[in-house]
Amino acid sequence: MKRPLLNPPCTGWKEDLPHPTIPPTIEASLGSQSANHQDPTYLEIPRTLGAAREILIILTLPIIALSALQLSLVISSFTQQDFSLLLIDLLLFACEIWASIFFLRISISPPRDEPLRFNRARRKIYAYNFKYCWWKPLGSWKVETVCYDWSQVRAERWSQIGVLPSGGVIYKSGVMLSIVAPGTNNVIDRFRLSTMGADQHAWAYICTYMQQGPSALPPPGEPKDHNDVLWCEFALRLAPRVVWPAEMDLESRTAP
Repeated sequence: MKRPLLNPPCTGWKEDLPHPTIPPTIEASLGSQSANHQDPTYLEIPRTLGAAREILIILTLPIIALSALQLSLVISSFTQQDFSLLLIDLLLFACEIWASIFFLRISISPPRDEPLRFNRARRKIYAYNFKYCWWKPLGSWKVETVCYDWSQVRAERWSQIGVLPSGGVIYKSGVMLSIVAPGTNNVIDRFRLSTMGADQHAWAYICTYMQQGPSALPPPGEPKDHNDVLWCEFALRLAPRVVWPAEMDLESRTAP
């Protein structure tokens, strides 16, 4: 039975994908996505929530309506001085307010894309990561940009099965990029590569690019500007644009 190589393994670990120096043995593909940019110096791939953001913002509307109804029940319980019922109504109202704020923020607060850049000339990876805390819907949610040596990057395939309150089952899978301390398998940072996407084929695509260059890959699709969104993508239109720090932006796009 295979055991995780990294310490600790990612949540839902299924297998460690090939080391970044090992030539891939599976098809190199980004699936239905296209690279944001690809040339001999650097590759940029997108990481977007896509239609999920539109669904989340739509789900917020009935929760807000329930909050308004629950507020009327709170007022009614207070007026009737039924304090046991008032406590229950207040708890429900607080939960509905939390859910309303969280779903609204998770729909429009993340940037339009969380791109990853792989600079072949510098042998580095640059990540545009959005950080949030689900239990602090009013907390400070922000973008953190990081840079690591390509030699520190590892990839793990994961999958998880969850049970919804309604009794339904939800399945998720993807690939996590893990950053290890030099010379060890100790993880110092993690961020997703893909979720329900090309998964290990995307990892093969990146490794092929870093090992052999763009000439070893199939012709890329039409590049996409992550800040260019359709008029109907209302959640994305409300989301912040992708803005790399100026120094990192220049470094990640150029050779030494």
